[in-house]
Amino acid sequence: MARSLEKLASIDAQLRLLAPGKVSEDDKLVEYDALLLDRFLDILQDLHGDDLKETVQECYELSAEYESKHDPKKLEELGNVMTSLDPGDSIVIASSFSHMLNLANLAEEVQIAYRRRAKLKRGDFADENSATTESDIEETLKRLVVQLKKSPEEVFDALKNQTVDLVFTAHPTQSVRRSLLQKHARIRNCLAQLYAKDITPDDKQELDEALQREIQAAFRTDEIRRTPPTPQDEMRAGMSYFHETIWKGVPKFLRRVDTALKNIGINERVPYNAPLIQFSSWMGGDRDGNPRVTPEVTRDVCLLARMMAANLYYSQIEDLMFELSMWRCSDELRVRADELHRSSKKDAKHYIEFWKQIPPSEPYRVILGDVRDKLYTTRERSRHMLANGISDIPEEATFTNVEQFLEPLELCYRSLCSCGDQPIADGSLLDFLRQVSTFGLSLVRLDIRQESDRHTDVIDAITKHLGIGSYRDWSEEKRQEWLLSELSGKRPLFGPDLPKTEEIADVLDTLHVISELPSDNFGAYIISMATAPSDVLAVELLQRECRVKKPLRVVPLFEKLADLEAAPAAVARLFSVDWYRNRINGKQEVMIGYSDSGKDAGRLSAAWQLYKAQEELIKVAKQYGVKLTMFHGRGGTVGRGGGPTHLAILSQPPDTIHGSLRVTVQGEVIEQSFGEEHLCFRTLQRFTAATLEHGMHPPVSPKPEWRALLDEMAIAATKEYRSIVFQEPRFVEYFRLATPELEYGRMNIGSRPSKRKPSGGIESLRAIPWIFAWTQTRFHLPVWLGFGAAFKYIMEKDIRNLHMLQEMYNAWPFFRVTIDLVEMVFAKGDPGIAALYDKLLVSKDLWDFGERLRANYEGTKSLLLKVAGHKDLLEGDPYLKQRLRLRDSYITTLNVHQAYTLKRIRDPSYHVKLRPHLSKEIMESSKPAAELVKLNPTSEYAPGLEDTLILTMKGIAAGLQNTG
Repeated sequence: MARSLEKLASIDAQLRLLAPGKVSEDDKLVEYDALLLDRFLDILQDLHGDDLKETVQECYELSAEYESKHDPKKLEELGNVMTSLDPGDSIVIASSFSHMLNLANLAEEVQIAYRRRAKLKRGDFADENSATTESDIEETLKRLVVQLKKSPEEVFDALKNQTVDLVFTAHPTQSVRRSLLQKHARIRNCLAQLYAKDITPDDKQELDEALQREIQAAFRTDEIRRTPPTPQDEMRAGMSYFHETIWKGVPKFLRRVDTALKNIGINERVPYNAPLIQFSSWMGGDRDGNPRVTPEVTRDVCLLARMMAANLYYSQIEDLMFELSMWRCSDELRVRADELHRSSKKDAKHYIEFWKQIPPSEPYRVILGDVRDKLYTTRERSRHMLANGISDIPEEATFTNVEQFLEPLELCYRSLCSCGDQPIADGSLLDFLRQVSTFGLSLVRLDIRQESDRHTDVIDAITKHLGIGSYRDWSEEKRQEWLLSELSGKRPLFGPDLPKTEEIADVLDTLHVISELPSDNFGAYIISMATAPSDVLAVELLQRECRVKKPLRVVPLFEKLADLEAAPAAVARLFSVDWYRNRINGKQEVMIGYSDSGKDAGRLSAAWQLYKAQEELIKVAKQYGVKLTMFHGRGGTVGRGGGPTHLAILSQPPDTIHGSLRVTVQGEVIEQSFGEEHLCFRTLQRFTAATLEHGMHPPVSPKPEWRALLDEMAIAATKEYRSIVFQEPRFVEYFRLATPELEYGRMNIGSRPSKRKPSGGIESLRAIPWIFAWTQTRFHLPVWLGFGAAFKYIMEKDIRNLHMLQEMYNAWPFFRVTIDLVEMVFAKGDPGIAALYDKLLVSKDLWDFGERLRANYEGTKSLLLKVAGHKDLLEGDPYLKQRLRLRDSYITTLNVHQAYTLKRIRDPSYHVKLRPHLSKEIMESSKPAAELVKLNPTSEYAPGLEDTLILTMKGIAAGLQNTG
């Protein structure tokens, strides 16, 4: 070996220090990463010996050499190392590099927090570049007042009336198990504390030992989900973020907003009931293509969320009771306290002794004691209903709506203020009021999502049962006419004798669950694949027929390119219906989908059509006097609309947010946004500040000539994208051979099937596995395909267009963000890695097709750099450039390991010939690594292959920080 293994951590650190484009604050990143790597290598040596540790070093060095020269021979040498490993060692190598990338992520998160604190101390917010800019709330308020000449009162009024609704979804893009995420959180906390300034030597030693323990615990935890999660599991995982960071993070963030307001001259706090931040969920409500989300699941997740909310309040209110020990109060509160004290009819008998301990001289405790009592019964009733379907606790003994919950708290607040104790009222009580206003009794509001065709099936069954024909065969005009006549009448349309298929029963039973549970459990009813007003009216009619007491607002979702183009006209027809316009009371929500539009037409055309559709939808809404809220269905990757939050918001068309924004937060993005206290704070700040800034200082509108140019580019981009993805007869075969798409389902990262329909090609494939497969091979085809053809067409048409494109890049936020995100994807890509997959996995007759795609990749990258005016990728963002380079050697090792593992998996003779021999060898082996193979004894592949493959998938996802 050229170097001793013990020096690997320091070599790694030196590589970081020597990386070109380094920014000064990265010293801490180097230090954090080297410490974690050093601890891990010690653990690896203790658990698996010197040989495996040396193999890790050899793989790392070969990858580093490849990254410096991009010599394909180094990949071949690396492949030879991989194929020489026995099954147990193969798993350990994959797990080691996956684990090291997770540790690199944790070092980076701690470094982000460090940089943030350093900036706060300097008071410096203006030095950020395009990919790392943060929308700081205090700096945003100051900029609006000082630079943009807005009055403090204008800013305050806009802020307290705006709403950001973050919608957690169960989309299967989080590849890391929840048990590992919790261990990662503890590693992150240990690392942050180790570098605190006031740490003592004893503290440092204890933290270092704790860090070692947690790293080892994470490494010894099985990374692989052995069974798919249920929708209930997904919901529990999503809701755990509320318990860990969001619950306390919201009032902490709102206090920072109060401070920022004070610093611009507003001596008033944000009202506790101002809807600044709201939370919703699709977990257990999104049944679009997921047969595992049943009406029973929807009922379960609602009751579970209600129980969790009551438990969080219940565990907190006792602290509030002991804090509010003062005796002076208003007459109003004194009368209420005396009434409660005299009452001996307590539903929860075990509280009687507790109540006797509260003297009449502590009236606030009497009031809050009653609140605590009702929270207990609220929690227990939900628990009973969840477990048994019934409860002996009467509903009137619980809180049934948030107004009942708020009333005694507001009484306490008013009383404190009237007695000169407002500083006390503005302490924990205000925080509690803000939590109640934000989370309500349901913690989150559950959206229901269903495909439009399923509603058509139900209505069709009804019209046939009534003997009036087939609704499915009717024209849109006839459908609307009949739906409106029924909505205007009162007769029930069907009874229990309605003939029902399983699918029809599912739709109706879901609506019956909505009607039976408290209305504050639910948010919107979203119709995917919506195309016409009748899609919306059908859901309105079905809600009435199923006796939904407070009908959910109905939200059409426009996804594919043609649907987005037709959306403004469809919404205009909907608003022209008098019955519907009266129903919505001047408010409408429309969802636009980034995932399927990108899969349908490519990123450039989808992004531009999404932009134009929003502009036109806002015009339609203004014409009919309707306030429109755009609901952005964004994923984590650029191919599914992902990217930095603040840039995404600030690049939206003018007037399209206007103080009201809904956006999905899904998969790995939930962890990246809320996995740690600092991340939670930063996320809430970014959404709030960017939404405020967009409303008060809208981005520039594109010039007519820019629009015309982009229209031409979109046509060229769509033509190329579709000619390859949908019209090239060899494409589907190539895609499935050159990527791990066929093996994606083995990861068990979500409850939802990867296809809407079991059979079918690219059209039926969901956007997540489509993006995931190309991300794994570092080729990212769905993101960049079409850009090159568009640039080439425009530049060949008129060379002056290059100057116009550069002008657009420098002056138009939407275009700049679009280009910057694709440039970032190119920085993460490597066509040399994609070529290795071709060489090992693709039949020779398709090699020329792969070479053509890679030539297109290089040509597109060259043209993109011309438009951005850059010589090298990310030259304008050295911090991000370095962060990505630091991961490359780890990711490359996993790519090579994956490609060679896929080659073995897809060779049937390998399993048939070697499985019995390997199984016997493993069962008799005394090597520690051999135990890992026994974790998956039922795989149809030869021992070790499936686990190795899944570990490489998880590691690459962790390294690129993009799963789907």
